[in-house]
Amino acid sequence: MASTSGGASGKPQRIPKVAKVKNKMPAPVQITAEQLLREAKERELEVLPPPPKQKISDEDELKEYQLRKRKEFEDNIRKNRGLIGNWLKYAQWEESQKELDRARSVYERAIDVEHRNITLWLKYSEMEMKNRQVNHARNVFDRAITILPRANQLWLKYVYMEEMLVNIAGCRQVFERWMEWEPEEQYWHQYVNFELRFKEIDRARTIYERFVMVHPTVQNWIKYARFEERHTFTASARKVFERAVEFFGEDHMDEKLYVAFAKFEEHQKEHDRVRVIYKYALDRIPKQEAQDLFKSYTIHEKKYGDRAGIENVIVSKRKFQYEEEVKANPNNYDAWFDYLRLLESDGTVDQVHEVYERAIANVPPTPEKRFWRRYIYLWINYALYEELEAKDMERTRMVYKACLEVIPHKKFTFAKIWLLCAQFEVRQKNLAGARRVLGNAIGRCPKDKLFKGYIELELQLREFDRCRILYEKFLEFGPENCTSWIKFAELETILGDAERARAIYELAISQPKLDMPEMLWKSYIDFEIEQEEPQRVRELYGRLLERTQHVKVWISYAKFELSVAGEDMAARARKIFEQGNRALRSCEEKEERLMPVVIMYLCLC
Repeated sequence: MASTSGGASGKPQRIPKVAKVKNKMPAPVQITAEQLLREAKERELEVLPPPPKQKISDEDELKEYQLRKRKEFEDNIRKNRGLIGNWLKYAQWEESQKELDRARSVYERAIDVEHRNITLWLKYSEMEMKNRQVNHARNVFDRAITILPRANQLWLKYVYMEEMLVNIAGCRQVFERWMEWEPEEQYWHQYVNFELRFKEIDRARTIYERFVMVHPTVQNWIKYARFEERHTFTASARKVFERAVEFFGEDHMDEKLYVAFAKFEEHQKEHDRVRVIYKYALDRIPKQEAQDLFKSYTIHEKKYGDRAGIENVIVSKRKFQYEEEVKANPNNYDAWFDYLRLLESDGTVDQVHEVYERAIANVPPTPEKRFWRRYIYLWINYALYEELEAKDMERTRMVYKACLEVIPHKKFTFAKIWLLCAQFEVRQKNLAGARRVLGNAIGRCPKDKLFKGYIELELQLREFDRCRILYEKFLEFGPENCTSWIKFAELETILGDAERARAIYELAISQPKLDMPEMLWKSYIDFEIEQEEPQRVRELYGRLLERTQHVKVWISYAKFELSVAGEDMAARARKIFEQGNRALRSCEEKEERLMPVVIMYLCLC
């Protein structure tokens, strides 16, 4: 329609003009929202004047006022029936008007709405008590504790009311009904304190008996015992502690119980009993749970014990520390050594056996010899302890046998343990057993040290034929070992068989590979010198010089010629030096070339 009318008139529609802001600068005085609110508060624009006070002058006005208030309360309840605050205000107003029946009616209606509201029951009972309606209050409490037996506030108010009324029998009856529901610990203590206020010690003891059965904790048993002690029933207190120890047994031991028991005996000057209690507990409670027990035991011994007792406590503490260390790292063999050393000096044989068995059970996880060295010494110490301290030879033999079974001989072995086992058998005069051990060792895992130990044993027994056999086996195992050849030849020399010794030396120098050939040749030459065979010595030097042109060989050869008595010894020595000088001309080291000349000059001057 607007477009039609515009078209009819033929004039375009005008846009209204917007007023332009001439001054866009900020106002000199700025007003904030905070200022507006403060100004409104100062002028009290929103505060309503209080209603005028109504002064009631006659009964009709009072009834009118009561009717109006009741209507307001009923309207509020109708709007929100579940809001207990409205019910409480209504009932309290009726109470203020001395309308107890109406107040009870309001409370009863509220209970129908929310019977589990503890505050509602408490306000109801308080109203009855304030107005000295004792039987009504009892009735309310009975109904409340029947509906809400776990509401401890209701029980507390009930027993408090009965006690204030000095109705001791009634109060005790309420407590008994309460205890049938087995409430928390503090309410049992309130029952006990109630009986104590009226000097009923036997009744309090009976309550404690029931209490420790309903709540069987260590702390409650201790409270029971202290109750007996506080009332000078020492025998009864001790009996309670003993019953507690028996009740918890060894499966649920707690250090707090034993500390309290020991302190009780300490107060009674029974120091021997205290020590027995501490030792009994320390032997059975896990070490990590006995910190306070150790501390209390130490303090007691420092106060009342002698030097031996104090040392015993210190030893126990060290045992605990070692137990913690080996538990944290079972492969810490140094900790096991310290622990075992302590037990060997102070513990019993059974304790030492137990700890040794625990220690050797921790086999190194890696089959590398360097990880086994400390572990093997546990076995060695175990065997030596059994032999020297426990004097149990059969057990010692079993220890050695078990150790040899544990070692992985295919990868490595320990000659020391084989030799110690054999030496033990020798001390037991069991030579066959010792030879069997060493023979088994050589057969399973031959080592130089094993051969040497076996040969040394047979030498001490003067079994030279066995020594020869062992040397032959030894040289078959390690033909490059020059020391073995030398020792074998020396044995034959001692036995006076020079030809056999010479044959051994010949076999030795003919080996294609030797670890210390210079030592072997020197020993052979010294042997021939001792046999006074200079011609053989010269032949040996000649054979040696065919293999090596070392300067020391030439010098040794020349010195030998000087040592052989004869008119031409100097000439022979000079000749050797000259040969050595010619042979060493091709040597690059000038010092080695010069050395024979210097030695010759010194020897011949």
